[in-house]
Amino acid sequence: MRVFAISDLHLSGAAPKPMDIFGRRWTDHWARIQNNWHALGIGEEDAVLIAGDISWAMTLEQAAVDLKEIGALPGRKILLRGNHDYWWNSLTKVRQALHPTVTAIQNDALRIGDFCFCGSRGWTVPGSANFKADDRKIYERELLRMSLSLEAAQKLGGRIIAMIHYPPFNERQEPSGFVELFEQKGVELVVYGHLHGKSCLSAFEGSIRGVEYRLTSCDHLSLMPVLLRE
Repeated sequence: MRVFAISDLHLSGAAPKPMDIFGRRWTDHWARIQNNWHALGIGEEDAVLIAGDISWAMTLEQAAVDLKEIGALPGRKILLRGNHDYWWNSLTKVRQALHPTVTAIQNDALRIGDFCFCGSRGWTVPGSANFKADDRKIYERELLRMSLSLEAAQKLGGRIIAMIHYPPFNERQEPSGFVELFEQKGVELVVYGHLHGKSCLSAFEGSIRGVEYRLTSCDHLSLMPVLLRE
């Protein structure tokens, strides 16, 4: 079993939204991601982590087109909600809409082989340039959700890989409460997204105190799923 990741797909099958308005690297981005997915030989036994911003859809019915195409790709796809996933409301309904090879993570965890996958959306962290007083409540709520998911992963056992949509560091690469949780709960690897373009230049990637961090926004990866573990 291999573990891949690619996030921030920003699909729009029901109401096409050309992503190349954000630059040439986004031209036909979904077709290119699919081609790269197959070129890598991702198999049914492999896991692919998609850490949020999956679809621009506003409702689950609109997102169904995009979710169907993700389900058709080989591998076990593991989804996390991003800040633009407005279609993700009732977890029960989301899970009912998913292909059998696709799993949505929310306040829980999933073990496949030696690996256990968990995570939460996260939020803008303290010390960020745009962190406001109103952000504190949401940030603390997401810390609780991450803690619940990590505790579920610990109960299942295995090597823990956590997903979070927002970066767990601010622009000065200072750690947040999420980083503390990852260290306390024995997380081996964290994948995150949300950042695009020049924002990726301030992203932290590497290992700190035994935890590895990888930015997996699709444009940052040149639309190629990245191999994380095998």
